[in-house]
Amino acid sequence: MSGVLSSSIGRKVAMAASAFFLMFFLLQHFAINLTSIFSADVFNELSHFMGTNPAVQFALQPILIFGVVFHFVMGFILEARNKAARSVKYVKNNGAANSTWVSRNMIYSGLAILAFIVLHFIDFWFPEINHKYIAMLPEDPNRYYGELVHKFHSPIRTGAYVAAFAFLALHLLHGFKSAFQSSGMSAKRAAKLETVSKIYAIGIPVGFIIIALFHHFNQH
Repeated sequence: MSGVLSSSIGRKVAMAASAFFLMFFLLQHFAINLTSIFSADVFNELSHFMGTNPAVQFALQPILIFGVVFHFVMGFILEARNKAARSVKYVKNNGAANSTWVSRNMIYSGLAILAFIVLHFIDFWFPEINHKYIAMLPEDPNRYYGELVHKFHSPIRTGAYVAAFAFLALHLLHGFKSAFQSSGMSAKRAAKLETVSKIYAIGIPVGFIIIALFHHFNQH
C-alpha cells in the first residue's frame, strides 16, 4: 500500500477509488433518508436494520470511517504537493483562465464538507454510539424518525446542512470528473458519463436539501 501511495499516479488512483466508494455510500444514505419524507415506518425499519445489523456496524461502518479519513487526508496531501507546482504553472500559462473556480478551490469545499461531517457525527453518530454502547439503552425500532426530525427543528442547524450540501454539489461536480480521469478512464468514455455525473453531483445534494427543508418546515 505504501509503495502505491509513494507515486503521484498511485495517490491519484487511491484518491479516485476512495471517492467512488464514498459516492456509493452517499447514494445509499440518500435512498434511506428519502424514505423519511414518504413513510416514517419504512424509514424506521431501514434505519433499525442499518443500526443493529452486525455486518453493518462492525464491518462496513469501520470501513466507511476509514474511507472518509483516507479521502480527506489524501486530498490534503495532494493539495500540499500540487500547490507550489500549480502556482508556478498559473504564472507561466495563466492556468486560472483554463480551469474552473471549483477545480481551483476543491480544498475549501472539502473543508466545508469535513466541517459538515463533524456536525453530522455530533448530531447522529455520537448519540447513536452513546445510546447503544455507553448508556446501553434498550433498542426502540421506532425511535429513528423522531430523532431525525428533531435535528431539523433549529433553523440554524437546518441552514448549516443546506449550506454543506451546496458545497457538496460544487465538490462533486469537479470530483466526479477528476475521479474518472485519475482512474484511467478514457476521455471518450468519461465524456459519455459526464451527464450522469452531473445529475448525481447536483441531484443528490439537492435531494438532501429537500429532505432537510421538508422536516424543518413540517414541524412549524
